[in-house]
Amino acid sequence: MELDMHNGYKGMIPLNHHRDFSELGYQVITELGRNREGGRITYLANVLNSNQQVVIKEFCFASANADLSGVKAYQREIEILQQLHHSRIPHYIDCFKMPGVFYLVQEYKNAPSLGLRRSFHPEEIKQIALSILEILVYLQKQVPSIIHRDIKPENILVDEQLNAYLVDFGLARIQGAKVALSSFVAGTPGFMPPEEQFGHSLTEASDLYSLGATLICLLTNTRSVEIGKLIDDNYRFNFQKLVPQISPRFQSWLMKMVEPNQKRRYANAAVALKVLKPIKVVGTATGIETLVSIIKPRKRATVLGLATIVTLAALEATLMSCQFSDPVKELLEASECQSFYLNASCQENNGH
Repeated sequence: MELDMHNGYKGMIPLNHHRDFSELGYQVITELGRNREGGRITYLANVLNSNQQVVIKEFCFASANADLSGVKAYQREIEILQQLHHSRIPHYIDCFKMPGVFYLVQEYKNAPSLGLRRSFHPEEIKQIALSILEILVYLQKQVPSIIHRDIKPENILVDEQLNAYLVDFGLARIQGAKVALSSFVAGTPGFMPPEEQFGHSLTEASDLYSLGATLICLLTNTRSVEIGKLIDDNYRFNFQKLVPQISPRFQSWLMKMVEPNQKRRYANAAVALKVLKPIKVVGTATGIETLVSIIKPRKRATVLGLATIVTLAALEATLMSCQFSDPVKELLEASECQSFYLNASCQENNGH
């Protein structure tokens, strides 16, 4: 829902004409961006008689009849912002209304959005991920927890120290609150989790899907509008060949974040954060990781156990100068079978 054009707070657009907010205590400095189709303009302004800078968001309604419903929609955003006190969520400051127009005033963060084309090293992308996950942990600790529902590059600001800020809570909902079906399609295609697209209940794992999609866009240097190029015919992200330098563990972490079935994702941001912290982002796979990566996810636990046994057996064989290569050979051949419950044909191929 954030502005599609010039998202973030750099690359400012010169202003020749703008509204006068001096009677309300604000003086516009420049226009930060606008979305003509959505009727939204964002201004950078000074608070009169102070050194404080703020962001003023202007929302224009299509008709006078839309005023009441429009204000109610933004009132929900304000109610959520008023209860949030996090250093990396721009604070709510003020709001005011004019005929056909509604204004929201928020704290200014001097950081551009990820919607602007920028290149990051994979390790830097991990730092951004950790920063956003910390914000999501905070949101999910609220009682009841808050679901953002519109995480995407345009709604994440990142400063030079890689601190991430989450903006635009226009679609945010308190978990468990009833949401009209029509509002489910208000998110961004490609970043919305499947459960949202089909009107199912949202959980704390829902925002993880959107964050995972955002991180994949950053890793592959893909613009938000082109995210469909990363999704295959089975509606799964297929990006691994585009980033061969990242480690298998980080790939696995990302794939779990964007699992279509929310029950197979991490349960919440706290779990995803804990798992990510020790992961090395760049690196080659170990023999065990390579083996596990070619097995269907539901079989990986079994394979990992078998692989561990084989590794110990191979170590013992090396120490005793004996040839115990058959178990490794059999395990690799087993990975080519459709199931580890060996069927007759597989058994025959292995000579059993």
